[in-house]
Amino acid sequence: MPFPALPERITSPQNPRVRELLRLQDKPAERRRQGLTLMEGARELAHARRAGWAVATLLVCEELAGEVLTRQLRAPALLPTPAYDYLALAPAVFARLAVRERSDGVLAVLRTPHRTLTDLVLPANPLVLVLEAVEKPGNLGAILRTADAAPAHAVLVGDARTDLYSPNVIRASLGGIFTVPTVAAPMTDILAFLRGAGIRSFAAALAPAALAYTAADFRGPTALVLGTEADGLSAATRLACDETVLIPMRGQLDSLNVSVAAAVLAFEAVRQRAA
Repeated sequence: MPFPALPERITSPQNPRVRELLRLQDKPAERRRQGLTLMEGARELAHARRAGWAVATLLVCEELAGEVLTRQLRAPALLPTPAYDYLALAPAVFARLAVRERSDGVLAVLRTPHRTLTDLVLPANPLVLVLEAVEKPGNLGAILRTADAAPAHAVLVGDARTDLYSPNVIRASLGGIFTVPTVAAPMTDILAFLRGAGIRSFAAALAPAALAYTAADFRGPTALVLGTEADGLSAATRLACDETVLIPMRGQLDSLNVSVAAAVLAFEAVRQRAA
């Protein structure tokens, strides 16, 4: 068997391996240095496995996971090659690492992929979401869920201000980080990639000359380009895009959450393509 019938059990929150995991959870520089990240949840782990992400360590609180899930997680037939480490955590130790209120008792250390724009394999008529200077992990995670649901064929993050493989992004995406090809790169490189691939770019902005999004033609190769709520798109990015579109705001406020705006535009593009 890849691991013993009675795996190592960590019972102290002061265990050196627990301290290592906490650094991995809290410090982006440590995640980048090691090429690892920490994720929580059996459902997310299943998505990661299907997407081919390598598991370095599986950590299970067997009291929370229950007998059936524990047996499934320890089944040798489910292990990738090479096999990962399996550690059992006492409830007090698991609580030190978990962030969900009602966790299913599963944590995993994953090896993060190094993707570039040249790694992307897009269909002949792609729909791509592009985010400039995204800051909040919750927004990035929600947009990844939209990209999976619509679906979009890729999410490109330009000049990212948050760690793409942060545990908070993985949690907010509910596994969307695994199901949608996602690449972080300089915004100028992303715009050049779109032009080279013949993908028409639509900047989402409240600009005087902007076209209502329902009047835009998203049926061909399309990139929907969005900025942050605080600043929107930079002037340079908006001018570099082929067209500017807006979502009419008929209330007293002048901004949607970027994840909501991404969903509105993505599903309109899908509606047009289906029609």
